[in-house]
Amino acid sequence: MTLWQYPALGGIEYVRIFSTRNALWHTLYLFVYLVTVIIHHLLSGTAVAYSMFTGEAQLYTYMVLISEVTTPEIHLRWYLDTAGMKRSTAYLINGVVIFIGWLIARVLLFGYMFYHVYLHYDQVIKMHAFGFVLVFGVPSALGILNLMWFGKIIKGLAKTLAKRRSRTKELDSEN
Repeated sequence: MTLWQYPALGGIEYVRIFSTRNALWHTLYLFVYLVTVIIHHLLSGTAVAYSMFTGEAQLYTYMVLISEVTTPEIHLRWYLDTAGMKRSTAYLINGVVIFIGWLIARVLLFGYMFYHVYLHYDQVIKMHAFGFVLVFGVPSALGILNLMWFGKIIKGLAKTLAKRRSRTKELDSEN
């Protein structure tokens, strides 16, 4: 869908890291972005299918899937941005909700999941080899991505709050 509707559904904002005047960088970055998105979804789909068909690692699959609870807030953020509402209270509240939701569903829950795997390693080791790789591989890859994005969320929220504070100080000094 992202490739088919590019850039209408988003995508160009990820490419703007490099100058859009340089077509080679633009194309290369877009290719890498799309490949990682495809790999992410293939890994996730494979893990869910494996869990369904074998009955193994269902708890870990559900723990990882709970992280999708943050998706509506991410989509709302894009809509607010597209609608030109970056300075609105709704945008700020959405940012705080994303921060809290991401912290709980994608950082703390993943940490607990890895701790649970550690506690029950004697059972995890008895899984099929493919399932064992999925239990360690998929959450590890997603956990790294979640931490990277969480860093960006923290920076973005701090930037938004700083702008809001400076605007409030300007208004107070005018009055």
